[in-house]
Amino acid sequence: PVQLHAVGTPYQRQVWSALQVIPPGKVCTYGELAQVLGSAPRAVGQACRRNPIPIIIPCHRVVASAGAGGYSGATDGAELVIKRWLLAHEGVTLAT
Repeated sequence: PVQLHAVGTPYQRQVWSALQVIPPGKVCTYGELAQVLGSAPRAVGQACRRNPIPIIIPCHRVVASAGAGGYSGATDGAELVIKRWLLAHEGVTLAT
């Protein structure tokens, strides 16, 4: 992972570090990441929502078990268009 100075709680920084090892073109679900971290999917989602630099810490690679999930705190609108574009740019296609 890239060495960053993102300000957050220890848990948020743990999630953000885990996000940085998801390779481009791959996704994992909030639940899968939570299981790896010994946490809960909602807690992972909240940490993703608080991500201060989402283009560098790729929270767009974390998706819901059925669909895209949210992006930057939104579950529809322009933010989801951005998330889908970023994923498509990496070769990932999600069901609509």
